[in-house]
Amino acid sequence: MPGILEAALARAGADRLGTRPAAGGFSLREHACHLRDLEREGYLLRLMRLLAEDFPVLEGFAGDRIAEERDYPSQDASAAAGEFAAARAEFVRVLGGLGPAELAREGEFAGRTVTLAAVAAMAAEHDAGHREEIERLLAELGK
Repeated sequence: MPGILEAALARAGADRLGTRPAAGGFSLREHACHLRDLEREGYLLRLMRLLAEDFPVLEGFAGDRIAEERDYPSQDASAAAGEFAAARAEFVRVLGGLGPAELAREGEFAGRTVTLAAVAAMAAEHDAGHREEIERLLAELGK
């Protein structure tokens, strides 16, 4: 996903990074910031807590609220994409070193029991949603 995001930023060009879709949603700049923050404060944190704690209660991530509070439109998209790439690399590094017992570790998320493997799958599903949104936005921008 980091490579897809960086390629999308380059395709759009600096002058279009703040353009939101006509139907609403994140601009490319906001996608970069959201992916960075969710990776660090959502998926990576959940992974580390599942490894370190017995049945932790994992927090959700209020993406829209955080985007507003942190003023994503004022942030540097390229820097955010780079920080997302670094956080994802750490996530993949940790995940790649785990065996079946670690992948089966459990916690609670959104009122249900989840495994560490399920959290990794959630990250992949989240990526897929953002890939689709980014491609639609690029098409709308004529890029």
